[in-house]
Amino acid sequence: MELQEIRTVYRSTERLTVLLLLFALPAFAVIYLYQDAGQVDWGLPQLTGGVEWALAGLATMILIVHYMIFQREIKTTLTQSELLEKVKTYCQATRQRFWILFFVSLLATLGLLLSQNPVFTLIFAVTMVFFSLGKPSPDRMARLMKLKKEDRETIREASRPE
Repeated sequence: MELQEIRTVYRSTERLTVLLLLFALPAFAVIYLYQDAGQVDWGLPQLTGGVEWALAGLATMILIVHYMIFQREIKTTLTQSELLEKVKTYCQATRQRFWILFFVSLLATLGLLLSQNPVFTLIFAVTMVFFSLGKPSPDRMARLMKLKKEDRETIREASRPE
């Protein structure tokens, strides 16, 4: 029964992470490709220098803070005794992390659209690194939560297709 609950929590988190990435990546790619080709002139207002850098600073600050929040949440799993509770805590922290990363990717996309500043491309690239490094996997979960061997095997089993 515990295995099935772990599988359900794991799968829902995995689906969410992929869906958020599937929305973030094409949105940025369209803006980037049109900007790169010089074909975007939608009559949108351009950001002023101060607002442009404030937006870049905000996105960067959120990236730093998201990492600290995620690490703090993961540390709480070290005090939990039940594997299911650990997995739920990990998955909730991962979902929160990916929603924040999705928001930062939207800020970077908006910043690039309104300013054409390449710093937003860099911010988006860093966000994609966090997306790829943060995607839940049995090995990553076991390492971050410092699981025992039998718990590692349970997580691996839960992540396999039925």
